[in-house]
Amino acid sequence: MRDMMWVYAAIILSVSEAWSLDPGTNQSTSTNSSIYSPALPVHVKNLAFNLGSDVNLTCSNKTWNEIMFVIWEIQLESHNCKIAFNNDGQGEDSCNDGKSLRNTSSYQSYLHIPSFSTSDVGVYKCELVYNGGTKNDVFHATITVPPIASAWIESRGNKMVAVCKAERGKPAANISWNLEGNSTTVETMSGSDGLITVESRLELTEGMNMETLTCAVSYLNWKQDRIFELKHKKAGYFPLLLSLLVVVVVVFLVGFLFFAQKKQMWLRRCQQPDSLPAKSPPTEDVEEVEPYASYIQRVNSIYN
Repeated sequence: MRDMMWVYAAIILSVSEAWSLDPGTNQSTSTNSSIYSPALPVHVKNLAFNLGSDVNLTCSNKTWNEIMFVIWEIQLESHNCKIAFNNDGQGEDSCNDGKSLRNTSSYQSYLHIPSFSTSDVGVYKCELVYNGGTKNDVFHATITVPPIASAWIESRGNKMVAVCKAERGKPAANISWNLEGNSTTVETMSGSDGLITVESRLELTEGMNMETLTCAVSYLNWKQDRIFELKHKKAGYFPLLLSLLVVVVVVFLVGFLFFAQKKQMWLRRCQQPDSLPAKSPPTEDVEEVEPYASYIQRVNSIYN
């Protein structure tokens, strides 16, 4: 199939080279690519797609009854592959990652990319040969991921610092402050997945009007910037105050439980019945009493 495609291509290229000499050929919006003949105009387009969106790339409005074949050469960061199809029903797909050639209801060919992700970022080169001509397009496809924006005030050593952060976006977001003349640092970090985090830190000084301090995060696809108001620097001590409050509450509860347990043990002791039997009055030994009684009787008998 590939040999037949290149036979078609050679025929069309020869025709196209003759056509390219016409003064009406539009060269202003095209660039030449090394994989195509220099005589053929190559239209380059830069496109950006949202993460998770379905993408359709079309390089011609020709229908299949006019098309001889179409070839998509795809250059990704991880690998290169090709998807091709001709009007005889023969095809080739070395990508095997969900990308496919499809037709519209009017039988126009397009490349379908499901759920566009960072792994689909790359260069998509289309060559389409039809009856009477050829079409070459190059699409530089990138991804747009809106960042997660946040802002706060924190203590760093003996200084108060305002922080504005835009996490895991692509392309990188821009951060700006409404107050100038202070020490500002910006750090940009790229993750392994290509997503970018931008963090801007503004050192706060005495006399600053903290009630009006704001930071703005702007991003490519946002219609409006995200504005964050950063309150008085006392807000920076809130985590410390909250921690102290938690400690006080925990100590109070532990003390309360300790004394409650002690009281419960004391009440149990007070309410516990005396298990020992009551002592009976001592009984006199009869053998010891009788001699004394007989002695008294004898003494009395003498005086009588």
